[in-house]
Amino acid sequence: MTSSNHALAPMLRKLSKWAAFNQQDEQALLALPHETRTIGKGNYIVRDGDRPTRSCVLLSGFAYRHKLVGNGGRQILTVHMSGDVVDLQNSLLRIADHDVQALTEAEVAFIPTDAVKELAFSRPAVGMAMWYDTLVDASVHREWTANVGRRDSRTRMAHLLCEFGVRLHDAGLGSLCSYEMPMTQEQLADCTGLTPVHVNRTLKSFDREGLTQRTLRSVSIDDWEALAKVGDFDTRYLHLADKQEFV
Repeated sequence: MTSSNHALAPMLRKLSKWAAFNQQDEQALLALPHETRTIGKGNYIVRDGDRPTRSCVLLSGFAYRHKLVGNGGRQILTVHMSGDVVDLQNSLLRIADHDVQALTEAEVAFIPTDAVKELAFSRPAVGMAMWYDTLVDASVHREWTANVGRRDSRTRMAHLLCEFGVRLHDAGLGSLCSYEMPMTQEQLADCTGLTPVHVNRTLKSFDREGLTQRTLRSVSIDDWEALAKVGDFDTRYLHLADKQEFV
């Protein structure tokens, strides 16, 4: 089996963006013990309060992190796509402090946390890439906090649409300006701290202004620069490995 056909190839592609791997690093990563499973849409990958013994790599599909608050409200914290190690932090933390749920049907690989730790400490380049990955994850969380806390509804939605296009493009999973949005308007509301009605109204305003065109879940960004300006969007927080510039 070639590395490109290996089950853990998406993880290798993602982590090798953050550090230079030699052949031994790649072989050690692909040799990680793992179990692949298909997770149905809406099923949980990690539950708040779990004491995890495995880390999860998203091989295909989408997943999202979220927190439930005391009144039952849900805040989506980030959306994950192929190649993401969605709970890498659980290799070191003893208890999960949030939920991870499949947004679509997803193929995942579960890796024992002890094996992840052993690899990170025995192969410095791999350990550096994992550390870098968690730091980028934290950077995205900071941006989402600023988005919900200090931007208005139009800016929040435009920012989210731009981020999704850039991340899909960077991961080789879609086009910058044309993609399928896997989230419902209710889920978009939970990403942005808005109501579904407000999300719907804001998205329609983008269509009317010629910024976007939408058909069901399809999103086409007709004026990238204008939408990025509305969204106060700058790619810096994504720390793209190849320093791509989109605005």
